[in-house]
Amino acid sequence: MGYKIGIFQSGIRKVKTAMNSLSRTNEIVPSLLNRFRDEPWIWVIALIIGLLHALVAGRYDAFRNELYFIVCGRHLDFGFVDQPPLVPLIAAATQLLGDNVWLLRFPAIIAAVALVLLTGAFSKLLGGNATSSWLGGLSAGIAPGLVALTTTLGTSTFEPVAWTGFAYLLAQAIIKENRWALLWAGVVAGIAMEAKYGIAIWVVALGVGIAVTAARRVFTWSAFWLALLLGSIVAAPSLLWQSFHGWPFLAVHAHHVSTGANLTGTPFQFVSTQILEMNVLLCPLWITGAIAPFFWPRLRSARFLSMGFLFVGVSFFVGHGKDYYLFPAYPTLFAVGAVAWADLAPWLRNTWWIAATVVSLVLAPITLPLLDPPALARYLEWTHLAPPPEEVAAVGAPLTQIFSDELGWRALEKQVAQVYRSLEPEERAHAAILTTNYGEAAALEVYGGQDGLPPVLCTQNQYFLWGGHGADENVIIHVNGDPARWRRACESVEIAAHFGAPYVMPYENDRPIFLCRGLRRPLSEIWERLKRYE
Repeated sequence: MGYKIGIFQSGIRKVKTAMNSLSRTNEIVPSLLNRFRDEPWIWVIALIIGLLHALVAGRYDAFRNELYFIVCGRHLDFGFVDQPPLVPLIAAATQLLGDNVWLLRFPAIIAAVALVLLTGAFSKLLGGNATSSWLGGLSAGIAPGLVALTTTLGTSTFEPVAWTGFAYLLAQAIIKENRWALLWAGVVAGIAMEAKYGIAIWVVALGVGIAVTAARRVFTWSAFWLALLLGSIVAAPSLLWQSFHGWPFLAVHAHHVSTGANLTGTPFQFVSTQILEMNVLLCPLWITGAIAPFFWPRLRSARFLSMGFLFVGVSFFVGHGKDYYLFPAYPTLFAVGAVAWADLAPWLRNTWWIAATVVSLVLAPITLPLLDPPALARYLEWTHLAPPPEEVAAVGAPLTQIFSDELGWRALEKQVAQVYRSLEPEERAHAAILTTNYGEAAALEVYGGQDGLPPVLCTQNQYFLWGGHGADENVIIHVNGDPARWRRACESVEIAAHFGAPYVMPYENDRPIFLCRGLRRPLSEIWERLKRYE
């Protein structure tokens, strides 16, 4: 009997321990409702940001990459050539009930709202008050660069909230001595790695920041190394896929660096672009966030965040990253800077945030689809506010690259379908469609089902690995290829149509759709030579 009572008491102790652990976990990620129940302004800001995104989310068509993500998500896998699997999976899931651009972007709306609330919570964690909370949240909600990241569903959409959440949890561990927070930080980093690999740079950057500050004591905690292991386990599926396929993601990045595809510019150009695209009047806030921890004892515990930002900024510049690669790090600095700015005289603080909001409203048509294409073109011409191209492919965009790449895809599908239907039944039964890039291929796949188009082939990125689908190449309908080049490979080449639409990217306008008949060598034999990881 005593033995049984002992077992029972031991079980009770284990349950209590588990409950205590659960309680500690609940302290790490407290209910936002409880945290902000006495701070209505942060909720008002989040609601306005969410409504604005929701009202305009479906105005333009799907972005090139969004179409690509939908197709990738329909080919379930642990990874893809140029991205991890999470965003494609989300994109495909939003389209289970049919083609709907608004639903496609609904996760991005959630990310925009969550970023406002999380940044406000971060300011409170760093010692701020209700004023610093809504100042930080407002800045994260109106910064043009951050708004642009949540306008479409992409691999960068969740980076601001993931990076900020990771930094928040590290700060929770360092400031509150809450070691459970490190485990959650590992989970967040692992999940973020399944969305985009850029979080790895932020993890290393904050690790460097911890190593060179008093926060380095966390390296002696077993929870730190357990968190590292936990994050690695969560991120492993995508990394293993990359390893098994020869690390194609690195090949894509190497191509960008070797060809100069990313227009990073000089240090001055890089920094000035960051200032302009994050709203020049928000610049004093994040600069305060970067330097205040070194001069204001109240923020001494946040020094590792400032050092991490410096490290990640230098890393992206040296690595020829695009300007928006650094954007996810700014909410963390907004949170730090807002703690200091809350102590400013109310008239000065209010004048500043009203002016900053006005600047963001002026820039809003460039980051959100508020205007129709003709009106946006006139606005850009009148204001001269078109952002500089961040990559060679963006040069010559009639609007901005994102908006121009959201136009013309349905028209392309209809033109290809018309060419396909013009073939004789015997040819149509053995025809294949080949495109120049994954945007065209994905558009034809997403929109071509209603017209009975055959599987679409492409040799760029993930499409290359999917191969030729067993096409016998009796007739190839080639979209946007070079007819002169293919005349050497085909017995006959016939230009069947041209595609394009107003305001689309130049390389998608007035381009040929031609028929290649009698391919001299089977496509399967030359497929490897056509491979393009870029």
